[in-house]
Amino acid sequence: MPGYWELEEGKDCVAKTVESTKFATFIGLSITGLRVVVFLAEPPLIALKTAASITGTTAAMGAIFGLTTCLSAQMREKPDSALNYFIGGCASGALLGVRTHSILTGSMSCFALGCTAALAKIAKIEDWRITGTAIR
Repeated sequence: MPGYWELEEGKDCVAKTVESTKFATFIGLSITGLRVVVFLAEPPLIALKTAASITGTTAAMGAIFGLTTCLSAQMREKPDSALNYFIGGCASGALLGVRTHSILTGSMSCFALGCTAALAKIAKIEDWRITGTAIR
């Protein structure tokens, strides 16, 4: 997500949302590609419907994450807070719960994605190294 990190936190919410949506769409297309390879026997129409569903859901999650994170930074007036990312990740996870009609899935996804997003922000702030180079 190089374009996402270059944008100032809490300022241009539209640009942040577009960048996070593009990244999430790429993830969704990757998941879809893997699924099509694994389930070769599916009829093409069902495979296309599933691909659209997966890609659309991940794109929506990216959009919700970008918008929620940016608006949280603006409302709280704390642009570099990991809590903004937790809130954005949690909102994205809640969408999974709505999509699957499951409170358990939504709450677990909220917690997992919120923690993951907050850790990513902390790693960015503190310049953690994963593979020998800092997250940029």
